[in-house]
Amino acid sequence: MASWVQAAPLLPLLLLFCLTAAGGPLQEEAVLDFSSKTAINNVVQDPRSGRVYLGAINTIYQLDAVLREEARAETGPREDARTCTPPVSACQDTKPSPNVNKLLLVHPANGSLIVCGSRYRGICSLLNLTNVEQQLYYSDSKGERTYVASIEDGVAVVGVMSTYVKDGNAFNVFLVGKGYGSLDSSKLISTRILQDYRDWVVFESIVEASTVQATPFVPKYLHDFRHAFKEEGFVYFLFSRTMGSTDNKNFTFVSRLCEDDPHYYSYTELQLNCGPGNRYNKVQAAYVASPGKELARGMTESGHADSALCMYPLKAINERLVDLISACYSDSGKIAGTPAVDIPYSSKTDEFCTSRIDGPGISPISPPPPLQIALLRDLAEVVITRTSILTAVAVAVENDHTIAFLGNSLGEVYKVHLTTNPEVYSRGPGDTTGERVNKNLFFDAGHSHLYITTEKKVPVQACHLKTDCQSCVSTRDPYCGWCVLEGRCTRRSSCRRAEEKNGWLWSPKQQCVKIVSFHPPNLSCRKTQQVVYRAGPCSGRIVPSILQLSSSFTVTLYNCSLGREDCSLCKNAAPKYSCVWCAKRKSCVYEKLCIDQATEDPQDTECPDPQITDIIPRYGPVKGGISVTIKGSNLGIHKDDIKAVSVVGVPCIHQEDRYAGVFSYMILQDPIASSVHPDKGSKAGGMVITISGSNLDTATREDVSVTVGGVVCFSKAMTAKEAQAFVGDIPYFVNTLQDDKLFLDPPSSQPRALSKRHRRRRDTSSDPLDLLIKFGNGEWVVGSVHYERKNEVSLLIIPAVIVPMLLIILISVYCYRRKSQQAEREYEKVKHQLENLEESVRDRCKKEFTDLMIEMEDHTNDLSEGRIPFLDYKTYTDRVFFLPSKDGANDVMITGKLDIPEARKAIVAQALNQFSNLLNSKTFLINFIKTLEGRPDFNARAKVYFASLLTVALHGKLEYYTDIMRTLLLELMGNYVDSKNPKLMLRRSETVVERMLCNWMSICLYQFLKDSAGEPLYKLFRAIKHQIEKGPVDARVKKAKYTLNDTGLLGDDVEYCVLVSDVLVHGEGPDVTPVKVLNCDTVSQVKEKIIEAVYRNLPYSQRPKVDSVTLEWRPGSTGQILSDLDLTSQKEGRWRRINTLAHYNVRDNATLVLSRVLHTQQNYDQNQDNQEERNSLLDDDKVFHLVRPDELDEMKSKRGSMKDKSMTKGITEIYLTRLLSVKGTLQQFVDDFFRSVLCSGAVVPPAIKYFFDFLDEQALKHDNVDEETIHIWKTNSLPLRFWVNILKNPHFIFDVHVTEVVDASLSVIAQTFMDACTKSEHKLSRDSPSNKLLYAKEISTYKKMVDDYYKGIRQMVSVSDQDMNTHLAEVSRTHTDKLNIQVALYQLYQYASKYYDGIIQSLDEDPAAQSKQLTLRLQQIAAALENKVTDL
Repeated sequence: MASWVQAAPLLPLLLLFCLTAAGGPLQEEAVLDFSSKTAINNVVQDPRSGRVYLGAINTIYQLDAVLREEARAETGPREDARTCTPPVSACQDTKPSPNVNKLLLVHPANGSLIVCGSRYRGICSLLNLTNVEQQLYYSDSKGERTYVASIEDGVAVVGVMSTYVKDGNAFNVFLVGKGYGSLDSSKLISTRILQDYRDWVVFESIVEASTVQATPFVPKYLHDFRHAFKEEGFVYFLFSRTMGSTDNKNFTFVSRLCEDDPHYYSYTELQLNCGPGNRYNKVQAAYVASPGKELARGMTESGHADSALCMYPLKAINERLVDLISACYSDSGKIAGTPAVDIPYSSKTDEFCTSRIDGPGISPISPPPPLQIALLRDLAEVVITRTSILTAVAVAVENDHTIAFLGNSLGEVYKVHLTTNPEVYSRGPGDTTGERVNKNLFFDAGHSHLYITTEKKVPVQACHLKTDCQSCVSTRDPYCGWCVLEGRCTRRSSCRRAEEKNGWLWSPKQQCVKIVSFHPPNLSCRKTQQVVYRAGPCSGRIVPSILQLSSSFTVTLYNCSLGREDCSLCKNAAPKYSCVWCAKRKSCVYEKLCIDQATEDPQDTECPDPQITDIIPRYGPVKGGISVTIKGSNLGIHKDDIKAVSVVGVPCIHQEDRYAGVFSYMILQDPIASSVHPDKGSKAGGMVITISGSNLDTATREDVSVTVGGVVCFSKAMTAKEAQAFVGDIPYFVNTLQDDKLFLDPPSSQPRALSKRHRRRRDTSSDPLDLLIKFGNGEWVVGSVHYERKNEVSLLIIPAVIVPMLLIILISVYCYRRKSQQAEREYEKVKHQLENLEESVRDRCKKEFTDLMIEMEDHTNDLSEGRIPFLDYKTYTDRVFFLPSKDGANDVMITGKLDIPEARKAIVAQALNQFSNLLNSKTFLINFIKTLEGRPDFNARAKVYFASLLTVALHGKLEYYTDIMRTLLLELMGNYVDSKNPKLMLRRSETVVERMLCNWMSICLYQFLKDSAGEPLYKLFRAIKHQIEKGPVDARVKKAKYTLNDTGLLGDDVEYCVLVSDVLVHGEGPDVTPVKVLNCDTVSQVKEKIIEAVYRNLPYSQRPKVDSVTLEWRPGSTGQILSDLDLTSQKEGRWRRINTLAHYNVRDNATLVLSRVLHTQQNYDQNQDNQEERNSLLDDDKVFHLVRPDELDEMKSKRGSMKDKSMTKGITEIYLTRLLSVKGTLQQFVDDFFRSVLCSGAVVPPAIKYFFDFLDEQALKHDNVDEETIHIWKTNSLPLRFWVNILKNPHFIFDVHVTEVVDASLSVIAQTFMDACTKSEHKLSRDSPSNKLLYAKEISTYKKMVDDYYKGIRQMVSVSDQDMNTHLAEVSRTHTDKLNIQVALYQLYQYASKYYDGIIQSLDEDPAAQSKQLTLRLQQIAAALENKVTDL
């Protein structure tokens, strides 16, 4: 017959054991447990609240101190994929995956729990400590810098809380130690911040240190972190590591770094050996014991089934680390002539400890580069070994004795007394069915309980539940059989001699063993004697250790001394055990053991006299009345044996029900109070007082009471059970007794009063009755109780209550009616206001709709037909490369001015030519770039500027520049692909090569801009500018009526009209130019429009500026100079309005004269006076143009008119129709520009085809680069790096001026262009920004244009390296002589000078550089340029 048996899943279990320092087993009745449905990975405890937090697979549990569940948070399963880069919505091939908890840390500073799991690349979250169901922080959109844990189940992660100081601010951080996973970063140790600060985000790794990053050596050094802790300013990590050999043998290390080290320069490793020949070489668990400062570790050796406990003094570890660091700097890494220092994460084979420390005052930890040091030395002896695998350790100190608790792979917990000869003296409860004690073994706050985590397996059988042979074999369970020689029901594999005949019986057909006889009948437990038995169907001999043979035969070993410590208890033992009190040995033993050593019969031995060992309490009041416990030996067997007990002659009452068979001296004294603090207080009481004196420990707290002025001070010295309460002659039951409260159950009927001497008094029912409290022999009256008679309420009270109530009701009704009438009037008023507001909104909507229809006309013909003002190549490159720098237009690369003395110019020019030749060495240039990027102070701005300098310096050899860029890009691509984040490549300019690529694109696409894309871009710019200037533009707040940007939309309804002015230019003939202006324009705005119209055929840089001309209005024979601010400017409170044409009452067809300012002394003085007048006006008043911001005090002063203002206040959303108006007007120009850029059917620059083919070629070499990733690479390299930059900055390619208002609209189009180039779908809603909604309809069309563009380029004929080099050489030949090459070389050398030592060191370490003598060449250049002393 066949049957199916299904194995039950793992059932993790958390146990709470009560500890005892004495021998014997852990008390099983104190065991509390909590079971989880999935395996428990980590356990931590909040030291403040005592709560326990479990990090299990898919769940975080919150338990109280006794393991009762308070809350839980589900963390999985989650949709994820191994190669997915969060957010998961952008990933494919996802499936539900379990979330293994990797790290659990308590962050007490803000009451949060740090939780890191294996899903989503190890992203962490913050949960509320008081309720883990509440998530305080989580983000999966911050990129790889926030990936903390590992997605590999086998990679261990440890962490410890710490602080980090930057800019004088202290931040809470946690340090993480993590091994390598196939998809993880290569950072061994990282510091993670717990708040956003500047560019840092929560969980970001804020320390970039190469010390603990071994990227090239990941497969060689495999780390297994087991513990992390802080101690006295240091952070320690404990881990095992393979050494790169073929056998993958592990070695254990402890690493240390200073807590305040921002660069990990102090990081040092020390190898720890355990056992002879380092037999136990792989760490399993660790514990730091505070009292002794000793580090206890459970260690196991690879390939062996035994393990050991080793202890290391932390002081010795620190001393050895200091010796190692000192040896590296003073003795070339040797101690006593023996090499002791090694750098594991390095490929160097020569000497590395070459620096010297001269003088004892120099710290060996401070100077870089950071050292990683390992030493093989025995710091500890093996404390104890076990045949099982030790998996957990915890150490406690009790009465100056050190006890270690060791958990093993079988679920057992051993107690070890750590002395010179360590001893295992107890084992905790736990079966041996395969449980494994988790490394998280820790105590509660009072060190009275131990938390143990195991994986409790539910076995496939329950053989051990059958206690006899017959029930075992009758189960018909193929798993279970009767192990004859062990006398238990087991699996066959668990029976040691199951292969012998009849050694393991199974199935009902087998006969169980039946005992016929045995000899001898009694057996001493101290003797090693064999028992002979006869049984059918087999017979044999057993040794005494086999206790149970069958269900009908049991050998019982009885220890007479256990629990029988004195004679009286010994004589009370059962006669069948033959226990006697042996006087000579002074112990209870088996009878025959005592006869061998004594001449008299032990049964006749008389017991010694009773001996008292302790009395509790030692002190008591003279009056007595308290309970006393007497402990000792030979205090009788039965309660009847106690005849009498007295204290100093005073008899005591024996409480027989509390007699325990087992009963020093007692001092009779009274407590004496000498002082009380405070000595004054409120009569109402309720304050805490402190009593000082002697003998205050008399009796127990339960026996003590304190009174002040006859009033009892309640304390916990009295319990509710011991207190008695009386009201009159009836006792009360005391329910609750607190420090300031007493709760009683009063009798239903009034008791009779008693006198203070317990005599009955006359019954006066109206008198209060005393509340009497008795405790022991003391009595206290703490208050009085008053019983009222029934039916004593006077009828006069009824009218006194009813009449006021009626009055209140009448007044309420009157107030309600009046309030209702007032509310109705208010409603009619508001209704009228709403009708007026609705009418106003209707009129405005009608007006905006009319404007929309009028403005939907084609403005193509309005554009000037003049030439497009393209910038020359040098100005173009200067603006693209250097205009965004910190100096802007004053940058030395734009001005071309170097401050070099005339006498040194020839020497400097010669040295710069040599430096140019040095840059043409690929070996030098690659070392140069990598050295700079390795320095922490070489920030992103410096990288951008350096790359631009390099572009100019190498412009003469663009093919060589391209080769350098390809080499660096290949390395960058490998880094991103290996880190499993290829989509992030080229997203930001965080490296030199990324900026080099941007500059390369700018160089290669300049001619394409002039020939193709420039014209539609210029038309788009002019159309935007024209459309904006058609309506009012606020000169102060930079907002316009017509714009594409909702944040720059002028919401107020400004009244204006269009004026056509006749403009004469003074000194340039009588020709009149008609110019359209608005009567709401400021004088400066009018000047700009006039200059734009008069000098439209000149580029912006050649036109006169607004400040260099004056405007004069000639209404008749006299003229008036127009100015933005003068003494006639309109003033409104503290606000002054900028003058407009309407202010001067300039009419249509007015004559305006534009004059250039001549720099004569008279004009200078006049302009100076006007400027001073304007400045004084600006200083005295707040200035506005169209929209005046309301001040708070003005709002308060005009509160009465606010309602009228609200009726005419414009609703901003109504004016959003203007966005549609401007968008419709500009749509053709936007489409034309997009087509010119994204049309592969037209001319495509060879550089684009060449670079896109390069990306496609490299993508084929990597398995984890899909089509979406290639699309992102192409978008990041061309549209986002070049086209968006040009689109947002037309002045980079054209000689034009871009105002803030125009720039805001260009930004909207640029954002639309970026959205079109992304693959992700944009889900829009009603709450989406207006800028997104504006082009929502066109985005899909633009996306298709981008896809078709990329596909079309892929199908084009490839551009060979030779063709590309020919094209680049032509660009170099055409434009190089126009650039400031010498200035760029000089600026580049400043970086070489700043990082001179690092570059020299890098060149010295490179064999190729040494063979070319690059170091010598750089030293010669340095000597020539700055007289730098070298080792020439």
